[in-house]
Amino acid sequence: MPHWDDREIIEQFSVPEKKEDAFNQLVLKYQERLYWHIRKIVIVHEDADDVLQNCLVKVWRSLGEFRSESGLYTWLYRIATNEALTFLKQKKKKTMAPWVEVEEHLRESLESDTWFDGDEIQLQLQQAILRLPEKQRIVFNMKYFDQVKYEDMARILNTSVGALKASYHHAVKKIKAMMGGD
Repeated sequence: MPHWDDREIIEQFSVPEKKEDAFNQLVLKYQERLYWHIRKIVIVHEDADDVLQNCLVKVWRSLGEFRSESGLYTWLYRIATNEALTFLKQKKKKTMAPWVEVEEHLRESLESDTWFDGDEIQLQLQQAILRLPEKQRIVFNMKYFDQVKYEDMARILNTSVGALKASYHHAVKKIKAMMGGD
C-alpha cells in the first residue's frame, strides 16, 4: 500500500469506496505518535490504548467534516489531548480521590510499568513531570518530547503562544528544582 500525504488522506476519505483505505493510511501514519502523546498524559499502557481507540473512533466519525484550517496532525493531536484529559477527569471522578492520590497512583504505575525501559534519571524526570500542574505537564511534554511548535500548540490547546511559553518556562524551572538542579 503506497503512503498518502495528508491531503490525499482527506480527499480519499470523502470517496465512499476509498474511505477505509484512507483511514488505514491515517492510522498507519499517526497511530504511534498519537499513542506516545496520549501515553505521556495517562501514563498507563492499557489506558493509553483505550484512549487511542476512543480517539480513532472520534476521528473516523468526524474526519469528513475536517476543513484543513489547521494541519491534519494538529487536529489529531487536539483530539488525542482532549480524549486523554477527559479520561483522566473521568478516572478522578470514578475514584472520588483527590488529584494528589491520582497522581500518586500514576507515579506508582510508572515505576511498576513493564513497558517503561528508561534508566533512573528518566524515571526521575517522568516522576517530576507528573508532579507538574496538568497544563504545564502537557505543554512540557509537547515541547520537550514532541518538539511541537508553539503556534501549533496554541491551536491544539486553544490558548496563546505567550501563555504556552510561560507554562513551559515554569515547568522547566519546577522540574529542575525537583531533580535537584538550579
